[in-house]
Amino acid sequence: MKFNSPIRKVLAVFTLCCCAMIFSLNANAQAYYNVLKYGAKNDSTKLATSAIKKAIDAASKAGGGTVYFPAGKYLTGSIHLKSNITIFIDAGAELHFSDNFDDYLPMVKSRYEGVDVTSFSPLFYAYKAENIAIIGRGIIDGHGKKWWDFVEGYKEGQARSKWQFMFDDLNKDILLPDEPKQMKRGFLRPPFIQPMFCKNVLIEGITIRDSPFWTVNPEFCENVTIHAVTITNPASFAPNTDGINPESCKNVRISDSHISVGDDCITIKSGKDAPGRKMAVPAENYTITNCTMLSGHGGVVIGSEMSGDVRKITISNCVFDGTDRGLRIKSARGRGGVVEEIRVDNIIMKNIREQAIVLDLQYAKTTVEPVSERTPRFRNIHFSNITGQVNEAAYLNGLEEMPIENITFNDINMDAKTGFNIKNANRIEFHNVQVNTEIGPSVKVNTVNSLTINGLKSYTPHKNVPVIDLNNVDGAFIYNAFPAPGTDLYLKLSGEKTKNITLGNNNFKNVKTPVVTEGKVTEAVRVISGDPIK
Repeated sequence: MKFNSPIRKVLAVFTLCCCAMIFSLNANAQAYYNVLKYGAKNDSTKLATSAIKKAIDAASKAGGGTVYFPAGKYLTGSIHLKSNITIFIDAGAELHFSDNFDDYLPMVKSRYEGVDVTSFSPLFYAYKAENIAIIGRGIIDGHGKKWWDFVEGYKEGQARSKWQFMFDDLNKDILLPDEPKQMKRGFLRPPFIQPMFCKNVLIEGITIRDSPFWTVNPEFCENVTIHAVTITNPASFAPNTDGINPESCKNVRISDSHISVGDDCITIKSGKDAPGRKMAVPAENYTITNCTMLSGHGGVVIGSEMSGDVRKITISNCVFDGTDRGLRIKSARGRGGVVEEIRVDNIIMKNIREQAIVLDLQYAKTTVEPVSERTPRFRNIHFSNITGQVNEAAYLNGLEEMPIENITFNDINMDAKTGFNIKNANRIEFHNVQVNTEIGPSVKVNTVNSLTINGLKSYTPHKNVPVIDLNNVDGAFIYNAFPAPGTDLYLKLSGEKTKNITLGNNNFKNVKTPVVTEGKVTEAVRVISGDPIK
């Protein structure tokens, strides 16, 4: 068959058409939509909201693409992403969000502190979208001060603004939390970045500053990656400006990020009180690694809004330097929900103003009530390889009707003003833990069942102060202790419920008084090996 036969010519044309189609598809897949070509100004002289929307719409119409911001300064209101859209903020580009509250209307479906509402549009917003991203080496600035000032300056009883009346009209039938005061104000600041019910979300590389409210706040999302971001909000006068708050999400990865904010640095949540229990969407399968946290109320925090459950969380290879607390898990009666299956490993803490570790089921003052769906639970939580210079090593505070359960501490080294303070808990274990206190015991325990202390060390013993102080403890095994020279008292027992205390393989040669019993303790300590107790 000759090359110029009709069949050969048809095949050649067909091949050329196929190549053209493939090239066209690839071109569209890699298409950039420069916002300057859609009318945006990069000298901040003109509001770019509509131009950005046109670029997003054009990319969406083509099946997806990258909306590109070259170097310069852009002024904008809220930006709404659609499926298959990447926002690329290049190095040298700055997006400055307007502080005119009208630029965040109309109000949209949102979530505010664990309660489902309709309120101001977040600065970046997406609803039921897939494959969305905000990336680049540029800056996005929320200009939050006007929002902060409005909230901080608002007084109950003063004339309500038009935005509050809008909120009232749109939220007549919302399910309120146990304490609905903040909702009744009707002025809820928007989060900076809030995708809702989205899949495959990427936030990478950008610097974010001065958020009106929570900064990065995915809600009900699946497969979220937050990588190499820098978040800076003022340490003072910037209320509720948490860094990263993934709420009721599944499969979340937070890594290589730097955070310094006016509230918690990273917080894991799943809804508040009855609204959270109604939605019943847990936060699960989160990994947090290789992050640094400076200013903030907490380094990594779970709760207090955890009514939909929090489970399967790993936190590793992080540095907290200057936060109020290190790792904090908090809840209260009325929340309900379970926090469980948490692993924390390889953490360094410096200049922690309060506790290194907090597990508190009485975050708010409440009274004892029967166990019900309103009763929160903490269980199966494990800490290892933590070094800290802190004010208090740890504070664990369960409920009388629902003790904290199955908590372990392995390979911990703390220099602290005060040590571990634990009450209302079951199955607590210490293995190779060193706590050097300025005052008080290294470990103080009250109302605990099943306590294991293996190889506890303190190199700063205090006169007439026990290294371990147990009150109303049922079932303790204390072994492999070799107290430091100058230890006056190692173990103090008190409380009428204290019983089943066993010592094994301890060397008390440096201790003046190994064990002292006070109060109504009636059962003798059992020594199965090591130095005898006089």
